[in-house]
Amino acid sequence: MSINFNKSNGLIPVVIQDSQSQQILMLGYMNEEAYEKTKLEQRVTFFSRSKNRLWTKGETSGNFLDVISIYEDCDEDTLLIMVKPNGPTCHNGTTSCFANEPQISVLNQLENVIENRISNPSSESYVASLFQKGINKIAQKVGEEAVELVIESKDNNQDLFIGEAADLLFHYLILLQAKNMKLKDIEEELKNRMMSK
Repeated sequence: MSINFNKSNGLIPVVIQDSQSQQILMLGYMNEEAYEKTKLEQRVTFFSRSKNRLWTKGETSGNFLDVISIYEDCDEDTLLIMVKPNGPTCHNGTTSCFANEPQISVLNQLENVIENRISNPSSESYVASLFQKGINKIAQKVGEEAVELVIESKDNNQDLFIGEAADLLFHYLILLQAKNMKLKDIEEELKNRMMSK
């Protein structure tokens, strides 16, 4: 990267975005030293204008921002950093520093819930119990739900059709987790196909 730190007196704005939910978390500033430290440690460090020093996000709270990827804008004077947040980003205890933060999509929320149920299984969790039965059982459930959706599509009961569509999508997300994939992987493939058409 060839970031130009000279355009704004040595500081550049940095947009922080959750790599999983796609939610914008905060805006901070970096000088060249903060940028190099961030790259080296793979953990976001800003230059604090109020403290007039480097400041690693989470150094007090423990809510660090682990770097997933870094992108520069077309003018080479702004960064977008995709992160995995370790807890709330805002000092007020909220996920995002923006008061009226946009809601992440239901699919992204559901994906996060499924991942959590798999990582922290309980005997009461349908997701955990299905996941423990293995890929064959998960794939079978996706097939069953797909057939049920096809059957409902031939009738005119919208409520039943929506219910089966939701069941299929839910089990599809579990299958993605079982294959170590995310919705964003599928979105990327669809984007590539769209660009090539």
